[in-house]
Amino acid sequence: MRTLLVLLGIVALVVVAAMQFGLVSIDQTHPAVVQAPQFKADVARVSVGTENKTVAVPTVNVEKPANAQ
Repeated sequence: MRTLLVLLGIVALVVVAAMQFGLVSIDQTHPAVVQAPQFKADVARVSVGTENKTVAVPTVNVEKPANAQ
């Protein structure tokens, strides 16, 4: 039970932080009179892509000392 409350608290903090940074915007579109209120959420879009590149990697040579047995 304690773990569930901690997770709910963390989720609440993440949502509040996202709203503060402007990543999530929630607006009420209809007032709550007799029917249930309606909300419209505008969330940030994230696109992720990949790219192939050739990278020069240095080589490492290890030489034992001359007096090693």
